[in-house]
Formats: sequence, C-alpha cells, structure tokens
Amino acid sequence: MTALFLAALACALAYLPLVARDPGALRSTVKTAAVALLALAAWRAQAPMLLILALALCALGDWCLSRPGERAFMAGVGGFAAGHLAYVALFLTRASSDPGLLVSGWRLAALVGLAVLGAAMAARLAPRAGALRIPVLVYIPVILGMGACALTLPPEGALALVPLAAASFIASDLILAWEVFLFRPGHRLLRLAPYAIWPLYWGAQAGFLAAFAAPLS
Repeated sequence: MTALFLAALACALAYLPLVARDPGALRSTVKTAAVALLALAAWRAQAPMLLILALALCALGDWCLSRPGERAFMAGVGGFAAGHLAYVALFLTRASSDPGLLVSGWRLAALVGLAVLGAAMAARLAPRAGALRIPVLVYIPVILGMGACALTLPPEGALALVPLAAASFIASDLILAWEVFLFRPGHRLLRLAPYAIWPLYWGAQAGFLAAFAAPLS
C-alpha cells in the first residue's frame, strides 16, 4: 500500500505545475492517476468497498472535468456527486456513526453553517450557471450532505481526520465554483484558484484514505 500511496503522491505533486494548463492527455492522465492510485491503495489495504468506490468515482470525475466541453463537465459533476453519495454511505454505515451527535454542541453549529453556506451558494450560482444550473444546484446539497454526515463520526483515532477531510473537500469545491461561475474574466484570483483547489481536494481524498484504510504497510 505504501508504494501505491507514494505513487499517488508523486502524481499529485506532478500535477501542480499542470493545474493551469489547457486540457490535454498528459494533464488528464496525471490528475486522474493521483486519485485512481489512492483507490488502488485502498483496495490493496482491504479498506471498505464504499471507500474504494468513492475514490474510483472521484477519479472518473477528475478525468471528465479535465476534458474540454460542457458535456464532459456535466459528466464530471455526476461522477463527483456519485462519489459523495458513496462517502455518505461509508460514513453512515460505520458502527460508530451516531446521527444524534448533530443536534448539539459544535456539530449543530457546523450543521447550521453548512445550511447557510448551501443557501448562499445556491443564490449566487443559480443566476450565473446558465445551462448547468440544475446539475449545479443538485450538487450543492450532495456535497454539503457529505460534510454533514462526516460529523456523525466520533473524533476517535484516525476517524478524527474525516471532518477535516470533508471540510477540505467542500473548500476545494467552493473555490472551484467561484473560479468557474463567479469570477469575472481576467480577475487576478483566477490565476491562483487552481493552486488552492488541487491541494485541498487531493488532501481530502488522502485524508479519507488514512481515516478508513489500514496503516500504510
């Protein structure tokens, strides 16, 4: 498993200089491999099948999003939505998962924050998403639902990584939404956004792997 994880890390690092380049076969292959190898590492570690499925679906989403065109973008959104649903199932089917944790303390505050964030993003994106309005609006509750379900797990051992990884995933998608739909052409932050999205996103996937797979060996 260690060799596969290191290969995934190498691909993730190799992709950083490519994040702002135009779509191309090399760019798509390196990006997809960085997560597909995590799925293979999870399989090698005999991790839960739902984790393997989630990582594989996200790798498929990576390939689609790295290709040009609206159809590829919609396929990528679909792949990631399915990946998030697999994560939701993974979190909720753990023996230690307790949805009752969501109704008190900081988790309740976080849940309210996710709801406010979702409403705000839907209001901002709906007028700007054009033909992609419906898939974008469907995707918002899916990823935020993944974040909410991550809060049902107790902060014990490696599972303490799950809420942090979920927050990192949400942050990467939030920046991506601003990059694609909200920033005006030529905005100076457009050049920086890809370099923030990729570490947050890949770090989230690696965090999920570390939380649910056996120790690297």
